[in-house]
Amino acid sequence: MGIEERYANVAAEVAAVCREAGRDPREVTVVAVSKTVGPAQVGSAVAAGARDFGENRPDGLVEKAAAYPQANWHFIGNIQSRRIPDIVGSAALVHSLVEERHARKIDEAAAAAGKVQDVLLEVNVSGEQSKGGLAPGDVAALLDACGGLAHVRVRGLMTMAPQGDLDAARATFEGLARLHAELRADLDPSRAALFDGLSMGMSEDWREAVHAGATIVRIGRAVFDDAFEASGPGAGNLA
Repeated sequence: MGIEERYANVAAEVAAVCREAGRDPREVTVVAVSKTVGPAQVGSAVAAGARDFGENRPDGLVEKAAAYPQANWHFIGNIQSRRIPDIVGSAALVHSLVEERHARKIDEAAAAAGKVQDVLLEVNVSGEQSKGGLAPGDVAALLDACGGLAHVRVRGLMTMAPQGDLDAARATFEGLARLHAELRADLDPSRAALFDGLSMGMSEDWREAVHAGATIVRIGRAVFDDAFEASGPGAGNLA
C-alpha cells in the first residue's frame, strides 16, 4: 500500500471516529508527521490531499516548507533558541512552547517576519520524567506571560501520552481537555475564542484523543511507514 492510499485511509478513519464520537470531522486536523521521510514522500501525501505536516527539526521544516509552501507546516520538536528565526519563518503552528524566554524570542522573530506566530503550550499531563512539557500547574503562568506579547498567539495545548497503554493515554487526553477548559474559562472572550486547540494523539492512540476532544492528531507511521501496517498496534486498523 502506498503513501497516497495510506493517507486516504487514515483521513477516512479519522472522519469515521469523529462521527462515532458525535463530532464533526472538520473539527479535527490530521497532521502528517513527515520527520522520517524526504520531500518526495511529502509530495505523495500532498497528492492524496494532505495539507498539514509536522517536523521536529528546524532543518527538515525549512527544507520541506520551501518545497511545499502550499501546505501548513507544524513544528513539533524541542525548541532551540538559536533556531527560533528558522522555525518562525516556516511554521504555521509551533506545538512545543514551554519556556517564557523562548516565547519572548519567538515574539521578536515574528515581529521581524511581520507575522503573529501561533503556538501551543506543551503540557506533561502524565508526569513521566521522559516527557517534556510544563507541569499542569505551571501552564497558567506561561499563558499569562504570552498574553503580553504582541506577536505570539497561544492557540491551545499539546501533550504526549504514555506509550503502550491506551487507558493511560485516554486519562492523559481527558486531563489535558479538562485543563484546557479551565484555562479557557478564565480568559477574556477575545482570547478564549482563539484558545481552541488541543494537539494530542499519535498513530497508536489518536482514536482515544479524538474521543477526548482533540482538534489536532499527529500521525506519522500510519501514513509513511510500510512496516506499521503489518506490525504496529492495531494492525489492520491504521493505528
